[in-house]
Formats: sequence, structure tokens, C-alpha cells
Amino acid sequence: MTFDTIAAFERKINHDNSPYDPDLMLLPGTLQERHQKVDPKRGIPTLRRNFNLIYLLLGGLHDVRLDDKHRWLMPHDLVIVPENMLYSSYNIRGCNGYCLEFKSEFMQPVVKGTLTEQFPFFDLQAEHVVSLTKRESELIQKAFTNIIEVNEGKSREKNQLLRDYVHILLLLIRDCYKARYNVYIKDKATRAVKLTSEYKRLVEEKFKEVREVQQYASMLNITPKHLADVVKSTTGKPPHDIIKNRLLLEAKALLTSTDLALAEIAYTLGFDDQSHFSHFIKRRTGYTPLELRRNF
Repeated sequence: MTFDTIAAFERKINHDNSPYDPDLMLLPGTLQERHQKVDPKRGIPTLRRNFNLIYLLLGGLHDVRLDDKHRWLMPHDLVIVPENMLYSSYNIRGCNGYCLEFKSEFMQPVVKGTLTEQFPFFDLQAEHVVSLTKRESELIQKAFTNIIEVNEGKSREKNQLLRDYVHILLLLIRDCYKARYNVYIKDKATRAVKLTSEYKRLVEEKFKEVREVQQYASMLNITPKHLADVVKSTTGKPPHDIIKNRLLLEAKALLTSTDLALAEIAYTLGFDDQSHFSHFIKRRTGYTPLELRRNF
């Protein structure tokens, strides 16, 4: 399930029927506001949306699953969820903090190149949880507060001010991020890691229609063997496993967060028929699709 607009996501998760601007590209707020209508027994199901989420947890019980990685959050943990990443949380109790959802296009007037190029924490392969010190947390909180105040105001320069304040927030996060993950940033610059990142980006975009490594190699203008060697050297996995794992993540999301029939899910994910889809799920997980839907 993919959400193209922030409003659609809010209505699904928070059952929020408030009127929204259809062109809404940025929505700041507090975790108290966002979570007030979230069902504590259901949490936030596995979903994918075409916009970014950043939030700072100050207190409460909160876990997070980003793609296939799960962790419990602590106070002053900052979470960055890039667009198109699968995100869920099944344990949310009494949380307080700040959050911000925004479309990447909103920042184009003030960011040179892509967000990922300027801010490495938006890379899908990066570390996406940063444990802040108290001082760092205070600076980030102030940045969130400024964004919320401008958003609620009536300035004629509102959009420009919002872009500038969000830019400041991103720069503050980058400063904290570099202090912890500078090795990742340096490694990301190597040719092999760049090629692997580009391959994974293509898989994210095309995994429903394109299943063969040879096709991705052609898009990257390299041989399938070279692609296989590079991906295996940087991830420890053959490139075909990355395609299958991405398919499996999407299948789990559709099975657990929608009521779509198995045949519809199989069609959505590009399988020839339901039996091929069921065989794929059984082989990768040991469960049938219906068992996954009931138990996870």
C-alpha cells in the first residue's frame, strides 16, 4: 500500500477526517497529536508512502520497524524514514515529541541536487535512528518548534520560511549524523558502494515489473557478472536475493495491512497467478499467505 499524499496517510492511520489542502507537501506537529487516534492494539501497520518522515521521541513506549530492521526507541532518539521505505510500529504508548512529514519536492528550491546527495541519512541503506545527547535534542526540538510556529502563522513568506527552517533542521541532523556515521559517509563514496546503492534504488522503483538481474545490469550499463560481483562484495548477498527480499517485504505489507484477496495481491506484485505467489511466500517464510495474514 502506497500513499501519494500526506493527507491520505493521516486519514488512514489517524482516522483524521479534517479538511486538507490537496497540494499539501509539508505537515509538522507533535507525536501527541499524531498518535491520539492510533489504535494502541493495532499500532501503525506496515505501509509505504511517497514522502519523508522525521520524528524525535522525547518519552513514551515506541518501537519501529524500517524495512526488515526492528528496534525499540529511547528518549531523544531521532528517526528518519525516507520516502518509499516500509515503516511500521506495533507498540505505541504515551508518546511525546515532534514530527515532520514532507515531500522531497518541497525542498528543491533550497537544496542543491537530491536530498540523498546532500543528506546521507535519506539513503535507503543508511542508518535511520540517531540517539541524540540532551544538548543535541534541545537544538532539534527548537528547530521543530520554529517550523510548527511558522506553519501555524499567516506570514506572506510562509513557504519560503518553512523551507528555510526545514533546511536548518536537516543541517542540524546532518551535523549529528556525521559525528556518529562518518565511516558510512566515506564508504558510500566508493565506486562499489555507489553502484550497489544505484542497483538498490532501481530495485525499489521497479521490483514489481523487473525480476531479472540481467535487466538491471543493462540499465546500469554493466555486465550481469560485474553487477553480481559488486553487490555480493558490498552486501554479502547475490543481487537476486535483494529483488526477492523486496518482493517479500511488499507482500507482507499487503497481507498484513490490507484486506485484498490473495489473487489481487499476486496481480499487484506481478506474479503469473495466485499459486505462484503462494509458492513464493511459502518458500521464503515457511508460511502460507493466509498464515502470514493471520499471525503477523
